[in-house]
Amino acid sequence: MKEEFTISIFSEHTIGLLNQVTIILTRRQINIESITASESAVKGVHKLTIVVNTSRELVEKSARQMEKLVDVLKVFVHTLNEIIYQEIALYKVKTTEIMASNKVEEIVRSSTARFLEITPSFVVIEKTGHKHETADLLKKLEPFGVLQFVRSGRVAITKQLKELTSYLKELDEANGAPKTK
Repeated sequence: MKEEFTISIFSEHTIGLLNQVTIILTRRQINIESITASESAVKGVHKLTIVVNTSRELVEKSARQMEKLVDVLKVFVHTLNEIIYQEIALYKVKTTEIMASNKVEEIVRSSTARFLEITPSFVVIEKTGHKHETADLLKKLEPFGVLQFVRSGRVAITKQLKELTSYLKELDEANGAPKTK
């Protein structure tokens, strides 16, 4: 049975890692729904956050294979109830449509979005939330002439207490490094 998973890959910041990860997913015919990359809380460690829809068996096999990559430190697989996440969306709408009535302003405020930039020819609206929330705002704004729309990939943190730093400390201790507090 397919379900949504968020894969967090902690690695060194090296060229070509994303390509290696996508090859692993492609071989198992797993499509990437979204992807983001950023620094992590650990200095020198970067994080890839990938959202996929697949079976638990396939995502776990993929994660084990990703962990075998030289530059990967640790891979975590999470379900939606194990993470806290957000996405950001930007909407570009003609200023004339906004000036014609206050309906767009009401929609923006009721959606807990905000005006990011206002120019004589267009307005940019920003919405942070889950995919269904950003899609809902897009649907509400479409009658007013959305010129552009873009949504980021998922940004997620885990609810679990054991973080990457704990894992790295255990790894160091297992390899004979001196214990640190």
